This record gives sequence, structure tokens and C-alpha cells, in this order.
Amino acid sequence: MDAISTSALLIFLFVLILVSAYFSGSETAMMSLNRYRLRHLASKGHKGAMRSQKMLERPDRLIGLILIGNNLVNILASSIATVIGLRLFGDIGLGIATGVLTIIILIFAEVTPKTYAAIHPEKIAFPSSFVLKWLSILLSPLVKSLNYITGLFLKVLGIHSVKSNDALSQEELRTVVHEAGALIPQRHQDMLLSILDLEKVTVEDVMIARSDIYSINMNDNFKVINKQVIQSPHTRVLVYRDNIDDAVGFIHLRDALRLQSKEDFSKSTLLRTVKELYFIPEGTPLNVQLANFQQNNERIGLVVDEYGDIQGMVTLADILEEIVGDFTTSMLPAPSDEINAQQDGSYVIDATINIRDLNKEMNWDFPTDGPKTLNGLIIEYLEDIPCAHTSLKIAGYPIEVIDVADNMIKTVKVIAELPEHHVKQTS
Repeated sequence: MDAISTSALLIFLFVLILVSAYFSGSETAMMSLNRYRLRHLASKGHKGAMRSQKMLERPDRLIGLILIGNNLVNILASSIATVIGLRLFGDIGLGIATGVLTIIILIFAEVTPKTYAAIHPEKIAFPSSFVLKWLSILLSPLVKSLNYITGLFLKVLGIHSVKSNDALSQEELRTVVHEAGALIPQRHQDMLLSILDLEKVTVEDVMIARSDIYSINMNDNFKVINKQVIQSPHTRVLVYRDNIDDAVGFIHLRDALRLQSKEDFSKSTLLRTVKELYFIPEGTPLNVQLANFQQNNERIGLVVDEYGDIQGMVTLADILEEIVGDFTTSMLPAPSDEINAQQDGSYVIDATINIRDLNKEMNWDFPTDGPKTLNGLIIEYLEDIPCAHTSLKIAGYPIEVIDVADNMIKTVKVIAELPEHHVKQTS
């Protein structure tokens, strides 16, 4: 090195600092790449993305390659800086060279390139992946040896696989949807989040309660049956004999109207058009039931408990409403029909309303992991059937029981959540 001029060594040192900056920036850029955007670009045939994706499949090899190159360059730069310092300043130049080189490498070969690469990872990673690809071939024996040794130490630490795993958990996916911002319209975000929530919701949460099922008793007078068919607000109607537990099946109004048009409408002909019943165990998650509807080519089913008793009815539309929101032809009364705003800011509510419907309609936060109706929630909270004018507070909402009949709460008044010192709980 004594034969090389100081100016040549300075140029060589400058080049080495640039190479060190390249390795530092490449490492940060490759590790900062959005894996999902990378897959998208690679699927479109983007060569830089394809190279980067291939290298990121084995991050241990990529990091090993970059660190080998970066350390070799930094060690060589340190040696050259030492020679230059000794030539220019004598023995004291050793300390000067070390201090100056440390500052230069930190600023120009570490912090600056890594910061830029973190902000613009694709701009750095895609071009540098071409160089890294050939360097990985050139330094393959050294990289493999290094990875073998580090692999032994990783096994001691309990790590047996170094392949990257980019799978997202449900909560992480939820965060991605939330952070999409304007990239995904709010309505679409709500739908995506609703799909993620399907497994947390069971058929009991969305079913039409047994008492609210629109049904036809085949033992009624035929004129009554004919009137019910004509006035039915639904295309599929449950048919039973005397008791809903003795359900016969579902009739499609299209079939009933066809019989009427042929003047062949009677109990016997109507029964011949009845479709077989489809039963759903209570507690079935909505995502499972949606798949079951599709697999069994069904659109409607009866929810039964462990004893086989009918608890309610669920339709495909009920599940889809959990994803896309209420349809205009809901089989349940709209929550707004059961919620009446008062001039004082309170709400008079039918206590048989489904709590999940109430929460969605009013953007409230009543607990949904217990009883399904507001009536059931209040009775569970009080552990008794209250008298009229009983007041209480659940989840921060002051509630007054207005009407009680037939061993159940019929109507309540709910006040929007108030500051703690404004609410007094009494009974």
C-alpha cells in the first residue's frame, strides 16, 4: 500500500464508503418491503419484485450476504483511513482517522442511506436485488458456511426454521383494513370487518325468534290459510300442525300462487309443495353456517337446541345482512320501529329487541355475550323480574322499566350514556 499515492487512497476510501452505504441501504430496503405489495408486483411480472421476493424467502442468507459485504468493506475502509491518517498526521493520525471515519460512516454509510431506504424501499431494493443476486452466487460458499454456523446457534435458542412467515392473524388483518384509509371506501371496510367477525357471531344472535316466525297452521280453517298465503310478506313460509314444534316444512309462495292460478289450491295440494325442513344446531358460528347453506344448497333453516326444540329461524339473508348491512326487506322489524326517540333525549324501546340490533342502530355498547334481548339482559342483571318504574344502569346506560306483563319486560326507557356523577342507580 506504500506504493499507492495518498490521493488514490482517498478516492478508494470514498468508493468504499459508497459501497458501504449501498449495503446498508439495501439491507433496510429489503427488510422494509411491503410483503403483500411485493407479491402483487411479482404476480404481475415485475422482475425486481420477483428477485426481491425470491431472496426474502431465505432472510438468513440475504442478511448474511449483506453483512459479509458490509463488514469487508468497512474493515478495508478502516485500514485505508489508518494509512492516510499516519501519512498526514503521523502517530496522532491513528486517533484522528478512527474518529473521523466513524463519524463519516455513521452519517453517510449508515443513518442517511438506511433512513432513505426505509422511506423508499422499492426504489432501493428492486435495483439492488440485481447486484445482490450475483453477489450471492459469487459469495455462495462463504454465505452458506456462515449460515451453517449461525444455524447451529439458532437451534440452541430453539429456532429450527429461518424461512419467513408473512401470514397475518385476524387481528393483524383487521388493523390492515383499518389503516387502509381512503384506499378502501368506508362501506367496504365495514363489510370486510364484518366478514372477520362472522366466526364470533352465532345463529342465535341473528335468528328470528320462535315467537316472531311468520308461519301457517295447517289445522286452521282453509280460508285463514289462504288469507295468510296471500298476505305473507315473505317468499318462504313455515308450515306446522297445531304447534310450531310439529313443523312440516317450508312452502314457497311461488308454488302456492301457481296452484291458485290453476284453481287447484287446497290443503292437500299445498302440503305436496312443502320443502323438507333443514335444521341448524344452536351455537353454530355464522361463517360455518354460511358454508353449510352453500354446501347443502339451502337458504333457510330452523335453529334447534340440544333437545331438538325449535328456538328460531335463520335465513341466508340474515347472515348476509351481517356483512353488507340490512336489506330493505328484512324479515325482522327494523330496529327503528322498536326505538322511539323522546323530546328529552331518551328513547322508549321495545324490550324484546335484539341487543345486537340495538347496538348497531344506536351505536351503543350493551354486552352481547349473554342474553340476546334487552328484556333478558335486564332480568339477568337484576336476577328477578322487575316491577314497573324500576331504574338501573347497565354498561353506563340509565334504564327505567316502563311496562311489565306476562312475566317479561315489555317496554323500557333508555337514556344515552351520561357522565358518572349524573347517574344514580336505584331499584
